[in-house]
Amino acid sequence: VDFDQEKITKAVWAAAQAVGGRDRRLAQRLSNRVVALLEEKFPREIPGVEDVQDLVEKVLIEEGHARTAKAYILYRKQHESLRKIKTTFLEVEKIVSDYLSQIDWRVRENSNIGYSMSGLMLHVAGSVITDYTLDRIYSMEIADAHRNGDIHLHDLYFGITGYCAGWSLSKLLHEGFNGVPGVIESKPAKHLDTALLQMVNFIGTLQNEWAGAQAFNSIDTYLAPFIR
Repeated sequence: VDFDQEKITKAVWAAAQAVGGRDRRLAQRLSNRVVALLEEKFPREIPGVEDVQDLVEKVLIEEGHARTAKAYILYRKQHESLRKIKTTFLEVEKIVSDYLSQIDWRVRENSNIGYSMSGLMLHVAGSVITDYTLDRIYSMEIADAHRNGDIHLHDLYFGITGYCAGWSLSKLLHEGFNGVPGVIESKPAKHLDTALLQMVNFIGTLQNEWAGAQAFNSIDTYLAPFIR
């Protein structure tokens, strides 16, 4: 994107007007000061949006326009949200297109998930969760390392949940299938077929809440009493 000083002037002027400012020429002078600092700091490159906005805040505060600076910070946050919304719409189209054309390597990241409609739905939702996980859970250094390809964090689609887990079959057989308020419960199984069905339901339910495999311990030992 080409650099445009007028955008800086308009942003400063809008912030000034929000707190009662009436001198647009002052906004222009402040804008000139920002540009001078940008030329000094970035002599051979075009500064990024964040770089420009950081210097605008700096100039406003140093020049004694604290109220305008606060209004500008609010303006900055609002426009950052708008940029993210716009970026999100563009990325969704790219995410779907890259999956359908199988350009995205993540189509084959998990060998248990095939190229399919259900795989596409997981891919789209997982891409959102991946960004959330990198932005909110991992440090900036780790997130940047993953995005730059220096390291690979596997299965970020499930980054906010646990991976694999083992469960007590003894507890299921003694208590039955229960534990969720307001949901139908099953008493302890009395026959092998009932015990197996409860095991299937238990594992199936928990599998939806975890990323990796779910397992019971000592199956042969605990099911032995049901075999007569």
